[in-house]
Amino acid sequence: MTVFGVPELEDLAAGFGDAGLAGKSVLVRVDFNVPMAAGEITDDLRIKAALPTLGWLQEQGANVTACSHLGRPKGKPDPKFSMDPVRAHLATLAPGVKLAENLRFHPGETANDPAFVDSLVAGHDCYVNDAFGASHRSHASIVGPPQHLPSAAGRLLASEVEVLLRVRSEPRRPFVAVMGGAKVSDKLGAIEALLGIVDSIVVGGGMAFTFLASQGRNIGDSLVEPDMIETCARILASGATVHLPEDVTALAGGELFNPDAGGEVRQAGVNLASGWMGVDIGPYSASLFTDVILEAGTVLWNGPMGAFEDPRFAAGTRAIAEAMAETKAFTVVGGGDSAAAVKEFGVDDAVDHVSTGGGASLELIEKGDLPGLEALRS
Repeated sequence: MTVFGVPELEDLAAGFGDAGLAGKSVLVRVDFNVPMAAGEITDDLRIKAALPTLGWLQEQGANVTACSHLGRPKGKPDPKFSMDPVRAHLATLAPGVKLAENLRFHPGETANDPAFVDSLVAGHDCYVNDAFGASHRSHASIVGPPQHLPSAAGRLLASEVEVLLRVRSEPRRPFVAVMGGAKVSDKLGAIEALLGIVDSIVVGGGMAFTFLASQGRNIGDSLVEPDMIETCARILASGATVHLPEDVTALAGGELFNPDAGGEVRQAGVNLASGWMGVDIGPYSASLFTDVILEAGTVLWNGPMGAFEDPRFAAGTRAIAEAMAETKAFTVVGGGDSAAAVKEFGVDDAVDHVSTGGGASLELIEKGDLPGLEALRS
C-alpha cells in the first residue's frame, strides 16, 4: 500500500495469487487528452507518462485495454475527437495495448451513469487508474470501476500524488506559489487553500487584473471578473504576502494571437487607459517575480503570466520558466499551459516535477485528496 492508502500495481497482482496478472484482462484509465492540431498530436507527454504502467502490466502477461477522454465532444460521437490518431501513436509506443474509443462520446461518462460503468468493466478482471489529470472528476471511468473490480493506482498516479502531497505537507521554505491564467474564479479555492500553506503567492496572467482592479487601479480593457473583485480585495487584506505585477505589456487595436493584424504594443504601468489591454507582465515585474523564485525553497507554478502563445507576449512566461530552471528550490509545474510553456522554452528537464494535471494538481494541494483516490481506497 502507498502512503496515501491506495493499492499499487504489486498489490493488485498479489491479489490474484501465484499466477498474478498473467492472462488477466486489465482496464486502465489513462489521460490521453493530448493537444491536437489538424488531426495531429502536438505533445505526447501524457501518452509517454503512461508507458511505465502499461509496460509493467504487459510484462506480467496481462491483456491491457486503455481508455481515455479527448476534448469535449458533449456526450456524442464527433469525428474531430476520435481516438484514432492517439491509437496510432500508442501502437508505436506500446504495441499490443488496445485503446477504446473516446469515453466522452457517451453521456454516461460525465454523468457517472451506473449502466455505463457496467459496460466499461464488462469482460475485465481488474482496473488500474493512471489518469491523474482526470482524477479530480467524479466521472464513470474514474470512480465506477473500483466498485466492481480489484483496483490499483498506476505508476503515474502514485508518483504524482506522492510528490504533490509531500509538497503540500513538508515543503522546503520559503514556499512560493506562482499563479497565472485567465480567471481568478477557476483557481479561487486553490488560492485560498494555498494562503494557509505557502509563504507568498505570485499572481500574473489575466487573473492579476481582477486583483489590480480590487486596489482601485484603472485596468483599461484588460480581462476582469467583476464578481471576483470583492474576493480579491479580501485576499489582499488578509495579511498574506501577494506579489502583483507593477508593470505590464499592453496591446491597443490589432488582434491577440495575430501579429499581422497590426495594433500597438507598449510597456506600461498597471494603470491603463481605455482601449489598452494588459496581456503579459512587464519586464520589471518579471524581474521581481524571478527574484522571489530564486530565493524560494519550494515553488509551485500553475498558469502562464500572459498570452505566451503570441510571441509579442511571451516574455513574462519565459522569464518565469527560466527562473524555475535556475532556482535551487524544489520546483513543481502544475500541468496544462505551464507544462506547455516549460517545454516550449526548453527548460522542462530542469524542473523537478512537471505534472500531467493542472486542475488535479491544484485540487490535490487544496484538499489533500481526489475522487479518484477515494474510489481506489474504498
